[in-house]
Amino acid sequence: MKGVYTLRIPFVSKLLEKRSQPSESSDTSDLENPKRWMYKAFGALTGRGATVTESTAMRSTAVLTCVRILAESVASLPLPVYKRLNPRGKSRTTHRVGYLLQNQPNPRMTAFTFRETMMAHILLWGNCYAEIEYDSAGEIVALWPIPPHRVEHMETADGDPFFRVSTKDGKQHNVPFYAMFHIPGLGFDGTKGVSVIHWARQAVELALATEQFGADFFENGTNVGAVATLPGTLSDAAFERLQKSLREKYEGLGKAHRLMLLEEGMTFSKNTIPPNDAQFLETRKFQILEIARVFRVPPHMMADLERASFSNIEQQSIDFVIHSLRPWLIRWEQTISWKLFSESERKKFFAEHLIEGLLRGDSSARAAFYKEMFNMGAYSQNDILEKENENPIEGGDRYWVPLNMLPLDMVDEYYKNQNKANPIPPGGGDNKDGEKDEGTTGTDPAGEQIGGSQS
Repeated sequence: MKGVYTLRIPFVSKLLEKRSQPSESSDTSDLENPKRWMYKAFGALTGRGATVTESTAMRSTAVLTCVRILAESVASLPLPVYKRLNPRGKSRTTHRVGYLLQNQPNPRMTAFTFRETMMAHILLWGNCYAEIEYDSAGEIVALWPIPPHRVEHMETADGDPFFRVSTKDGKQHNVPFYAMFHIPGLGFDGTKGVSVIHWARQAVELALATEQFGADFFENGTNVGAVATLPGTLSDAAFERLQKSLREKYEGLGKAHRLMLLEEGMTFSKNTIPPNDAQFLETRKFQILEIARVFRVPPHMMADLERASFSNIEQQSIDFVIHSLRPWLIRWEQTISWKLFSESERKKFFAEHLIEGLLRGDSSARAAFYKEMFNMGAYSQNDILEKENENPIEGGDRYWVPLNMLPLDMVDEYYKNQNKANPIPPGGGDNKDGEKDEGTTGTDPAGEQIGGSQS
């Protein structure tokens, strides 16, 4: 038996399908009056909610602020390359990797732009990728960032990993595992991170929905609805004319306070729900804190100073460096060591962010700290100047210690030598002749003795 079979692709069918008998409940849509499913298909905001993707999430001011704070903070930190010293210690050195990370990773962008872009990718998608370009001698010459949605994790038949990258023109090419600089975020298998936006989708959707509600509320003249009552009955033509007249003359923020002229006994009454009654402002404020909690950004850095004070804002800034920035910095440093240094170079070189400037307190606290470190011989004058981003001075590399301090294990030897140099005389405080001191004779006090005769 012959028949006709139709292959239906849900997404395409929903876009192209036409109903033979459209009605109010019809699921058809056009660009002039789009339905909710069409908004969702293209990841656009609708009047009754929001579709959240990694790209649309940036429309939330809270998400945008968190991503900018973390990305710009990491990108702005110095990232020098150090050489390990024997038996311990480090010294700055010149290395090709250091130039790529601090100056120009490729001919089309600066190091700041590169690291900022990579951080934006990992904060939104949970992963960031950069293809490593080598020259004919096997030296790294460039790092090229790739949007995460264009990268697929693949494996060969033998289980060896590699990456499949799709270009803008739709072409694909494979990148070996060693040639991909990949930093994964939090995930479950250790190889690929999971998008934070995917985990916190509902929180971001609620933030976008409240923003859209506020925009729609004020766009309609701060009126969410009204009722126009007429004693009689309007024809279809009269109803359309009245509706058009009301929208043209009175709808919109700039027309909210115009005098309304009614005819034929018509009455007009508002039907509004104040946003404050619907906890609108409280919801928006809570969503800012909710998204800040997801990205671990202190509220005061998002211009929410409700719980900030002069006594705790400095500590909050230090907490941001320790608990928010530091995990990302460690991810960067370990991936740099793994992917950009050879096995033999890892034993000699490493890259490390300089975060001392972010951890510094006020000038009085820094001065007290430097004084203590200088007095115990831990910092030289040039060490202090370097941490304050000042030029060194001549003779400032010497380390000083107080004369009244010495190692604990040398205390007994020190006092033994002191006793030999200055022996304590026998007999304590007696004089050498054994004679008793008689003291000196004073003069009589002036005046006369009371109650007795003078001799």
